[in-house]
Amino acid sequence: MDAVTATVPGSMVDSFGRRIDYVRISVTDRCNLRCRYCMAEHMQFLPKRDILTLEEIVELGDIFIARGVRRIRLTGGEPLVRRGVGELFRALGSRIGHGLEEVTLTTNGVLLSQFAPLLADSGVRRVNVSLDSRRPDRFAHITRGGELGSVLRGVAAAREAGLKVKINMVALAGLNDDEFEDMLLWCNGEGFDLTLIETMPLGEVEEDRTCHYLALDTVRHELEQRFTLVPSLSRTGGPARYYEVSGLSVRLGMITPLSANFCAGCNRIRVAATGTVYGCLGHDQKVELRDALRSGGAGQVDAMLDRLLAGKPKGHDFHIAAPRPAVARHMSVTGG
Repeated sequence: MDAVTATVPGSMVDSFGRRIDYVRISVTDRCNLRCRYCMAEHMQFLPKRDILTLEEIVELGDIFIARGVRRIRLTGGEPLVRRGVGELFRALGSRIGHGLEEVTLTTNGVLLSQFAPLLADSGVRRVNVSLDSRRPDRFAHITRGGELGSVLRGVAAAREAGLKVKINMVALAGLNDDEFEDMLLWCNGEGFDLTLIETMPLGEVEEDRTCHYLALDTVRHELEQRFTLVPSLSRTGGPARYYEVSGLSVRLGMITPLSANFCAGCNRIRVAATGTVYGCLGHDQKVELRDALRSGGAGQVDAMLDRLLAGKPKGHDFHIAAPRPAVARHMSVTGG
């Protein structure tokens, strides 16, 4: 299939024949935590003038929906720190059933207790919460000062609001590698699913990521000493591969960008808070939609998207021991 396919109205197909129906939109690069594997301790964030307005995010959402996008996930930084973000959820939620199938959220959970009822009222049905440890001292260390209780209150509020919760836990050798069984059992008791994630080489951080990289096939083998893991055919449109855990109700996912590449099935693009759209998390191939939207409207945005799709890379090229990160931008810029 050649790049011309990507210009067919009402669809987004890249030059490898992959249909893009999932968009992750970062609403801010700011965050109220400073996780060691994700951000530098002292970050310089974007000025307000450089980021998309909430109205522009909705306008882009409508363009994506017209092009066949069925799922939109709002990310950050931490999306819930963006002023007015509740209205953004309400606006995008009103599109559900009108071309859009779902609006979802990835959050660190710190502010989730305040937003859970609004999210449910806006049509959000599931949220991903990043939680790398249930030990207060470790959580504070990994996040550089975060307070575990606020996250636990957030996930409890989400469950009470009727939201399906999935816990995302980055596997970190020497930091939380003795907590996987405990986290799995806790999620089972709380009615949450659990996804384990390999740390990725994105952006300069003060610490050596190689010291904390942990391949998930090692984690899986360790868990199989205690549990029977049965490969599942279930998919959520993301890169995780799922397992049913015999005797438990929790579903276990594993995202393995380094040990088992999953790019062949990529169905997504990522929009940074500035309107920069990346075809791949691990490459700098991009187009700039903010100015296109402001000066040329939907027609110019469509043309830019066609260009992005024609050049979307076949896959990332992550190497944890590389002398430099795969890309200079931090994960917080594009929401992971």
